[in-house]
This record gives sequence, C-alpha cells and structure tokens, in this order.
Amino acid sequence: MFISEAYAQAAGGAGGGNAFQAFLPLILIFVVFYFLLIRPQQKKMKQHKELLESIRRGDKVITGGGIIGTVTKVDNDNELTVEIAKDVKVKVQRSTISGVLNRTEPVGGQAANDAGQKKGGLLSQLFGGGSKPAPAQAPAAEPEKADDADAADKSDDASGDTENKDDKKS
Repeated sequence: MFISEAYAQAAGGAGGGNAFQAFLPLILIFVVFYFLLIRPQQKKMKQHKELLESIRRGDKVITGGGIIGTVTKVDNDNELTVEIAKDVKVKVQRSTISGVLNRTEPVGGQAANDAGQKKGGLLSQLFGGGSKPAPAQAPAAEPEKADDADAADKSDDASGDTENKDDKKS
C-alpha cells in the first residue's frame, strides 16, 4: 500500500512541467506557419501595394478579370482610365489591377520616388554587386582605307598639284 502512495505523489508533483510540454508543439507549429506562410504573404502584399502606387500613364496593365490595357489617365488615388482597345476607355479601381506588363520610363529617367534610393543591400554595396560600372568606351575605330583613287587624290592634295586632280575627275 505504501508503494501506490509513492507513485501518486510523484505523478502530482510533476504537473508544472507537463503544461509547458503540452504547449510546446503548438508554439513550434505557429513559428513554422509564421515563417512559411504569414511572412511571405505579407511581403507579397507589400510589393503589390507598392506596384499599385507606382502605376502611371502609359503603363500596360492587366486587371483582375484578365483585361489587358494601357493606362491613359490617372484620375485620382483610387481610379485609373485604361484603354482596352482603340477608342475604348474604361475606368477601373486601382485595387483591381493584378499586374503591370510593361512599364514606361519617366521623363527624367527615373521615378520621382526613386531619386534618393540606393540599389542593393549592405553586402552588395561592400562587395560591388549592387551597381555595375558603365562599360568602358572603346577607342574610335579607324575609318576603312579608301580605295586607290581616293588615296591618289589625297596624295595630290598634299603635294599641292591641282592640275592632276582636275585631270582625274574628267
């Protein structure tokens, strides 16, 4: 009878550790879901929001319904006028745009909101991967050698002999 009381006391004293052990799998599952599902989805949503904010006139876009057109006018923050065929323009909400197929270059060569931003991260800046240097200009190629008649004209010009030059032209 004493042995059964010892087992009962041991089982009751370890109850605090069992609660943590019971929640540990749930915590691990939440961490895995966060890194594999939630975080990438938030990143994708952020990129899509930036894409929608950067749409401007001349961009070729595709709507959520699959209609492809060119933005002819940005009416306000929420509406765009899109030309889907010649002289067929529709107004769409900016949120219905699912993607930009072709981007137009801004007049100044870069977007106004990209003026002060650097490309690449810290490591690419340190190791030179962020920006590629402009290719070196090749020296101007020498013009092809002229045919013999032109070479004779040039030699006559150098000698100052104008009579032979006139004779060759006639």
